[in-house]
Amino acid sequence: MKLTLGFSPCPNDTFIFDALVNKKIETDGLEFDIALEDVQTLNEWALRGKLEISKISYGVLPRVLPRYHLLDSGGALGKGVGPLLIAKKNIPLTEVKDLLIAIPGEHTSAHVLFSLAFPSATNKKFMIFSEIENAVLTGKVDAGVIIHENRFTYMQKGLVKLIDLGEYWEAETGYPIPLGGIVIRKDIDASLQKKIGQLIRQSVEFAFSNYPYLPPFVKEHSQEMEEHVMRQHIDLYVNNYSISLGQDGMQAIKKFIDIYEKINPVYAAAGEISLVN
Repeated sequence: MKLTLGFSPCPNDTFIFDALVNKKIETDGLEFDIALEDVQTLNEWALRGKLEISKISYGVLPRVLPRYHLLDSGGALGKGVGPLLIAKKNIPLTEVKDLLIAIPGEHTSAHVLFSLAFPSATNKKFMIFSEIENAVLTGKVDAGVIIHENRFTYMQKGLVKLIDLGEYWEAETGYPIPLGGIVIRKDIDASLQKKIGQLIRQSVEFAFSNYPYLPPFVKEHSQEMEEHVMRQHIDLYVNNYSISLGQDGMQAIKKFIDIYEKINPVYAAAGEISLVN
C-alpha cells in the first residue's frame, strides 16, 4: 500500500523521515510517495487536503482540524528554537509596527509568534523563508522573520537581531514553542493511522540511535548547507518532543491555538485537537 507523505527538505525533517521512507525500518508493506516542499506549500496543500500525511506549521493547524488528526511523533517543539526578527541595522522595537516585515508564510507558527509580540504591526509581506534574508539586504522589506538555517547565517551577512520571538513566547507562556507537526487525514483507517504514527516514532528513534551519523538523504536535500549547519539544525529542532509530544507538548499546542484564535477569530478552530498516538 502506498501513501502520500509531505515534509520539507530541511535537515530536521529528512533526518526524522530517512529511516521510514528509505526502509531502514520494517514498514509492514507500506510505501510512501514523498513530496519535499517548503512549509508554506505544505500548509496550503493541507488546507486542501491534498496529502494523506504531511508536515505543517502549527500556525495552520486550527484550519485543518476538520480534515486531519495530529500525530504524536515527528514534529518540532522546543526551547531556544524560535524565529528571529532581523534587520540591516538596530531598530527600536517600538518602531516595528511602522515597518514592512517579511514573514515566512501567512499560515505559519512564525507569523503567530510575530503577531503575539507585535499585534499592531500589520504591514507584512509573505515570502518563502529562504528569500527573506536577501529581501532585507536589498531593502525590499525593512525587517524579516527568519527560521530554519537562516538563524545561523544572518550574522555572516551583516544583519542584526532585533528580537528572538521564541524567547518572547517562552517568557509570556512558559511553554516550549510549537513549530511544526505531522498530520494524517481522517479518511484513513484508524488502525492504519495508529500504525503510521508508530512507524514515524520508530524512524525518529532510529535516527537518534545512529546520530551523529548524517544519512545521505539528509545531505542530498540540504540545499548546499555546510555540515555543521545541518547538525545545528538537527540539534535545535529534533528532540524528545519529536518522539512524543507528551503532556507538556500538548499543553503548549493548546496554548498556541488559544492565542491563534484571538489573533485570527475568523479562522477559529473547527473542533478539538484529535491526537493519534
